[in-house]
Amino acid sequence: MSNSVCPWWLGYFLLNPVRSIIHSPEKVLKSHVNRGMSVLDIGCGMGYFSLPMAKLVGDKGRVLAIDLQEKMLTALNRRAMKANLTNNIETRLCLSNSLNIDDLTGTIDFALAFAMVHEVPDKDRLLLEIHKALKPGGKLLIAEPKGHVKEKDFNDCLNLARSIGFNLAEKPEVGKSFSALLTK
Repeated sequence: MSNSVCPWWLGYFLLNPVRSIIHSPEKVLKSHVNRGMSVLDIGCGMGYFSLPMAKLVGDKGRVLAIDLQEKMLTALNRRAMKANLTNNIETRLCLSNSLNIDDLTGTIDFALAFAMVHEVPDKDRLLLEIHKALKPGGKLLIAEPKGHVKEKDFNDCLNLARSIGFNLAEKPEVGKSFSALLTK
């Protein structure tokens, strides 16, 4: 798997509304994210999934959007302000070797890692941090792009997740992606 990070300027292309034909945020998220939940959007970019998550969790919920690139988070904050969703979205800059979420132990209901796990050199640490942040019964949805990520590499990631303590709940259909819903 590649360990290169998506260039920040590509974030604008990933916001293209045509993308929703393949990756409709509502379709991907609706059965996993509910009102009042605390959710993580890991590798959030400019918020393609973060803003719809904020709508789904509502006023009593919270979205923590995490990215390695400050420019992505700046664009997300600008988009959240335009959509009047700043009250329940928090952005956080992560480090190349840590999500910077040690303060979230056992507080997260749902985490999304969409098309980003292949970019992380230390997948073991990534999955451990997510596992630690999730509440008992919390869920992690991983989706990796077919063609960019090999099926063997995706399955290796799932095996690593199992060794950390995740259970495979299902493999939901996510357009042109290998995907897995894992539970703590």
